Amino acid sequence: MNRTTRGSQTRPPGRRDGRRPAATVATAALARARRQSTPRYWFADRLLAVLSGQRPVHWMLGHTVGEAYDQLARLAPGAPLRPAERVNPVVRACDEFHPVPGVIEAFARISAGERLSAMAFRLELCPDQRWRCTAVELGGPHASHSS
Repeated sequence: MNRTTRGSQTRPPGRRDGRRPAATVATAALARARRQSTPRYWFADRLLAVLSGQRPVHWMLGHTVGEAYDQLARLAPGAPLRPAERVNPVVRACDEFHPVPGVIEAFARISAGERLSAMAFRLELCPDQRWRCTAVELGGPHASHSS
């Protein structure tokens, strides 16, 4: 087989399907990048890091406004979303609602092993055109810790 013929094949010899591993990895990387560029996911991941004890509360200092920082400061010491059974919690899904322009009310489903939790938060677009968190609440098994 000459070089031109081999280079034009879409799959290695002996492989019967047309899937290409590199395409799958590239697609996953693109999906992760797109997710991180979405304010609701960006904040959900960072709030989870604080509420699971992986990051200190002051890590969110420039990204929260008013009462939201106080809510985090009250919730974080107990690490209500700490890893369960050595499985780190992850944001499984995060949806949003826009009650008015410049405001996002988001809600996320958090899983750690078999445990599911809910987190809700409000983002507001500030005069400097940066999104900041203005409220945080937890639901599910940790509802008693919310304020």
